[in-house]
Amino acid sequence: MRILLAASEAVPFAKTGGLADVASGLTKALALRGHDVTLVLPYYRQAMPESIWRQPTGRFIEVSLRDQQVRAGVVESRIEGSDARVLLIDHPHYFDRSGLYVEQESDYPDNCERFCAFSRFVMEAAKSFQLQPDVIHANDWQTGLVPALQQVEYRQQPGFENAAAVLTIHNLAYQGAFWQQDMHLTGLSDAYFNWNQMEHYGQINLLKTGIVFSDAVTTVSPTYAREIQTNAFGCGLEGVLQHHCSKLTGILNGVDVDLWNPETDPAIPMPYSKETVQHGKAACKKRLQQHFNLPEQKFTPLCGMISRMSEQKGFDLIQECINDLLREDVQLVFLGTGDSRYEDFVRDLTMKRPDKVAATIGFDEALAHQIEAGSDIYLMPSRFEPCGLNQMYSQAYGTVPVVNAVGGLVDSVIDCTPETLADRIATGFQFHDYTSSAFLARLKDALAAYREDDVWNVLVENGMSCDWSWNRSAEIYEQTYERAITNLPNNPY
Repeated sequence: MRILLAASEAVPFAKTGGLADVASGLTKALALRGHDVTLVLPYYRQAMPESIWRQPTGRFIEVSLRDQQVRAGVVESRIEGSDARVLLIDHPHYFDRSGLYVEQESDYPDNCERFCAFSRFVMEAAKSFQLQPDVIHANDWQTGLVPALQQVEYRQQPGFENAAAVLTIHNLAYQGAFWQQDMHLTGLSDAYFNWNQMEHYGQINLLKTGIVFSDAVTTVSPTYAREIQTNAFGCGLEGVLQHHCSKLTGILNGVDVDLWNPETDPAIPMPYSKETVQHGKAACKKRLQQHFNLPEQKFTPLCGMISRMSEQKGFDLIQECINDLLREDVQLVFLGTGDSRYEDFVRDLTMKRPDKVAATIGFDEALAHQIEAGSDIYLMPSRFEPCGLNQMYSQAYGTVPVVNAVGGLVDSVIDCTPETLADRIATGFQFHDYTSSAFLARLKDALAAYREDDVWNVLVENGMSCDWSWNRSAEIYEQTYERAITNLPNNPY
């Protein structure tokens, strides 16, 4: 298949969240499976590492926006380890900024214009480079206009007649909702601004637009696909998703096993395998304790957490139960940034209990790998989690996760119960009520299990035996693409 993926970020070009990991990981996996894959991204000059190879193509593409012609250059690059082509849309006014979407904690006021323009650049790049895609795969609200453009403007054009439009929802909480007056930025007729297509509670909603106009919709785990059709997790779009449920599929994300592999990870002090995990993790734990100036206590369980510091990630639960937790024989290590109140909470903890709590407020990719390798337990008490990746990284590194039973956490962590232990399939601990007491109780179960070698060794071995590679997920994407192509045309637009 010829596959065109469009995303607003991808590793290593620019990253704010899991979308970047998925965009590059899926692109690479599909290319390795023999498909002709092109990934189109904005060219964020300020975010892109200097070490990345890039080459101007010498081509320019033009789109119509606000009754004017807007021109952009195209820069070519590659994702290391694959022959997938990457096209970077070079429009400095839109994309050469200090942040991808936000500056000083506020959205750029022209985000609607920026990403409507990007969506049009994606389609014109496909035409200019004669990609003739079988599948045009958009991701999140930033490319939500792409399926609409395919259905309304491009399907009858040469090279697009048989292309299926697919949208992946990575996080339904972010929808690209803008005031009605921005409808003209889409370039589509105002007739599409109606409750059944692009309008949502008086606003243009680009994520809804993508859902409605796509031939297939995916999201990043089977459980999340069910959750987002409910009032509790639907973020106001549950009715839309219920209506389009026949084309909705949940596909669990994968992991780039070239980057996240304890046997080959250059960031950790001692690589290890499933067979050498005890010795290797002990060395990694010792070095992590040294890095954070924590007491080098070999038998004290060390809990790690690499996360945006926000309520969505469960920091409210941690704050509520921290005093009880610190009465246990335990150490805690945090890495991340986020809401100032939770950053201050973590800083305060490190000052009050430097014998038990350490943190880096910021992000450090190498340190993230070291925390995964050096921790015994990984904390992921998210209020909601479309998929999550760190619970997968953790299991690959022999670190046992404690998670809330939502979204992709349900699909990727097998709860430790007497039955799952007897069947030797347990990989972690789930709690089922979003309360600090439920979280603390399950974490205490994990701390108790840590002291039972027979139980702990089973959990570690099971987690490290799982296949978290993108190859597994890419196969399901292929099946989804094939169904979407087979069902063309299935939209009345």
